[in-house]
Amino acid sequence: MATEVVMPKLGATMEEGTIVSWLVPVGEVVEEGDPIAEIQTDKIVIEIEAETTGVLLKTVHDAGNTVKVHEVIAYMGEEGESLDGLAVTSPTGSESVDQQQETTVEAAPVTSAQAGDKIRRTPAARKLAEENRVNLQEVVGSGSKGRIHKVDVESFLAQNAKRITPLAKKIADDQGMDYKQIDGTGVRGKVMKQDVIIPPTDSGQTPEVENKRVPFRGMRKVIADRMAESAYTAPHVTLYSEIDMTNCVSLRQDLLPVIEKIEGQRISFNEIIIKATAFTLKQHPNMNVSLEGNEIVFHSDINVGMAVAVPDGLVVPVLRNVDQKGLAELTAESKKIGKQAREGKLAPDDMQGSTFTISNLGMYAIDGFTPIINLPNAAILGVGRIQKNPVVVNDEMVIRSMMTLSLSFDHRIIDGAPAAAFLTALKDALENPLTLMI
Repeated sequence: MATEVVMPKLGATMEEGTIVSWLVPVGEVVEEGDPIAEIQTDKIVIEIEAETTGVLLKTVHDAGNTVKVHEVIAYMGEEGESLDGLAVTSPTGSESVDQQQETTVEAAPVTSAQAGDKIRRTPAARKLAEENRVNLQEVVGSGSKGRIHKVDVESFLAQNAKRITPLAKKIADDQGMDYKQIDGTGVRGKVMKQDVIIPPTDSGQTPEVENKRVPFRGMRKVIADRMAESAYTAPHVTLYSEIDMTNCVSLRQDLLPVIEKIEGQRISFNEIIIKATAFTLKQHPNMNVSLEGNEIVFHSDINVGMAVAVPDGLVVPVLRNVDQKGLAELTAESKKIGKQAREGKLAPDDMQGSTFTISNLGMYAIDGFTPIINLPNAAILGVGRIQKNPVVVNDEMVIRSMMTLSLSFDHRIIDGAPAAAFLTALKDALENPLTLMI
């Protein structure tokens, strides 16, 4: 019997989602756990997986459509199964399947791995084949009616692995060359160094390598939309301040063995900065705000969003009630949520509810930068690297550990003077970090 695929509720506050793309075409056989569509919430793009093995019989909504949670977006069932009698909800209302039968998959029984030019394969097998430029016509499927599974492609790749010398592979990788398409001159077709060295052209220039192109969608598209919305909606003003982190360096050194013994984690400057920010936000509640419609919301909780770089993008998991946590607890929590972010294991709720955001580039050779506000927050703090510089203290030149902070704020609801007062107070907290212990 056909089963419904519904728009999932991916977070407590989620009311609707946008279908970014369908990952399999109508009529495709998918296995339980195979991704079938990309769904965008207001925070992330996430793949939804098939809950059963079967055929994608019909998609009710096209890519780009916004759908309310729990609304039907597709139907799955057995190959050749009819949808007669089911009320299929479409973007224009409810109508019977009989009225839409032309858009559903027709019962097309297949008795072998191929029907005409169509090859029976799972989405995982198709993806692996595309990544490795495998012609599925050459792969023998082990599934029902000759369907090709991922393991069949893996077996094919293992049996037909391209032989190449280590030096030739390094040269090919450096030049962006696909050595799998090269007929090697070595024994049994092994690719040798001379096979991957590009000879100079008559003009003395090497031929151009075709530019790599990838679809602008998924997480990258969500980030782009949110950055553009922030940049064009909120008037950004950025203030900069140099912070003497010498005392923070000493404090961290003293706390390292203590917190590591308690939590099994090493405290970083990031946790000290997050704690100092929450400490200062409590003193300056006019910075812990957001604009919602025609109202300025003063948040009672201090929830700090922590920007984390992930493959092909950026996510902002949230540390909640930071002002109520000690440095040991904060170290354990930030390490845990940072690890989950990098491994792609965050839940949508983990990225909702921030009242202020910190973007730390201190691990790179970056002194300062202009961060873009993470809406609906009204401000974001950019953190640069800590390095030893000569500075004047009490009319004497000394070497101190210095760091630049950059505070971007939404000038619609925060004025320059309150923002400057907040940054000055944060500077004082970091230069006298023992106040965080009180």
